[in-house]
Amino acid sequence: MLKIANHPSPLITDQQIDMSDANSNVHGTNNKNTNDAKPSRKDLARQTKPIVCYAVESLPPLKGGAALYRTLGTAVANNQATLTQRLSIPPRSALAWNVPAGHLWRIICTHGPQVADMNCWSASNPNEHFYSSKTRQIHATHLSTGDRLWSNMPYLRPLATITADTINYGFDEDGAGVHDVIGSRCDPYTHYLMTGTDYNYCCHSNLTRAALSYNKKNRDNDDTTDNTSSIELKECHIHDVLNVFMCTGFTRDTHQYFTKPSPVDVGDYIEFVAETDLVVSASTCPQGDVSLACGGGGEPIVYPLGVEIYKLEEGLLEGSGWSPSDVNGYSGNHGL
Repeated sequence: MLKIANHPSPLITDQQIDMSDANSNVHGTNNKNTNDAKPSRKDLARQTKPIVCYAVESLPPLKGGAALYRTLGTAVANNQATLTQRLSIPPRSALAWNVPAGHLWRIICTHGPQVADMNCWSASNPNEHFYSSKTRQIHATHLSTGDRLWSNMPYLRPLATITADTINYGFDEDGAGVHDVIGSRCDPYTHYLMTGTDYNYCCHSNLTRAALSYNKKNRDNDDTTDNTSSIELKECHIHDVLNVFMCTGFTRDTHQYFTKPSPVDVGDYIEFVAETDLVVSASTCPQGDVSLACGGGGEPIVYPLGVEIYKLEEGLLEGSGWSPSDVNGYSGNHGL
């Protein structure tokens, strides 16, 4: 179960202030002057230093330990993993694929600077999916090596963990980072609101087409192997994304979501380990490297992206005590 960090406040509480006032009135005196006036809630907020809501150190530890995950980040280079599948996502399109528990997958910049919008689901339940909001609350606005991708409630467990990130951008002087969980996918509904026209190749539409194509592929495939799943995906299962390779932040003056050209170069990749059996999908964003504003005109250059899936050598995970993640242990009573 997640624990909220306990951060002692240096400020006097409302209850203590009220009790002090009550004691003064009991004795028939009022010693308050203008300098002792109760601070306003606005003053309290402005004077209080930021309080990190979730203590990351209180999360369940990585199964198998941190050393195992460092090993996973170099497993391919050290010949401890075997390539099982290689895919190419065409420009302005999307693909969906399966990743068995304990396998690695990479999204790779193969031709030129390009960002991707990524979804993932439990391979046995399309209602359990990546939960960008909770992931952002637990980790940060932008993700990198060691961060976990959490699923939605009532399941709330790690679906995947980032094992390698060759960009490793950090945060720049404008507060921008890479691989964000603050922006949603571009979609045709917002596009219509802003332009009054239909556009069918936004990431939401790309992911929807990929989901329906995935369903058809499964229906046409009678072979129940690691590469298939029984779930049926619909548009309603498309969810807020991990913006892979995307460089974003909030402006300091107006606090609006902004983008910068992605720093990704050919050969860069982000790598994950599946903490349970997954279906993963990614869209090559029609905005390319997102150096142009959405709906702002211009024709972005869009490139394909590569996907690679690896099976780890026998015993590497199990020998360290790793096992697939379990759904959240909360009883679900909700006080009823």
